[in-house]
Amino acid sequence: MKKLTLVTLAASVALAVSGCGGGGAYLPKNANKYNQETNAKFVLLDPGTQRSVTCSGLQERRLEDGRLEVVANLRNRENRRIEVQVDCVFKDEQHFAVDQTPFQIVMLTENAIEGIRFVSMNDKAKNYTVRVRQSR
Repeated sequence: MKKLTLVTLAASVALAVSGCGGGGAYLPKNANKYNQETNAKFVLLDPGTQRSVTCSGLQERRLEDGRLEVVANLRNRENRRIEVQVDCVFKDEQHFAVDQTPFQIVMLTENAIEGIRFVSMNDKAKNYTVRVRQSR
């Protein structure tokens, strides 16, 4: 009985010392890079768009019926034509999603700026996040 307890204790110490797979500590992740939970109005969803796309301006206004209209000016930073997908998540004053547009495909020619327009479906939208990702 003592021998079995000693073997179990030795095995558990060996596992604790080895770190269960090794490799050391994980590198910290940049939580702000792809974070959609912040109050950011423009988010690039992957490394490819981080490298290739910027937003040169966002315009927002209220329509007569209270809906929110957003225009995002996307800029292609590359010397080649790229294809991206863009959508807009409309949020209430507490930043909860109340409406979302489907992703639309946008072709950006070399070093061009393209304005993309979004309109909320109702008047509950107070904030928004425009999201851009690579086409699949």
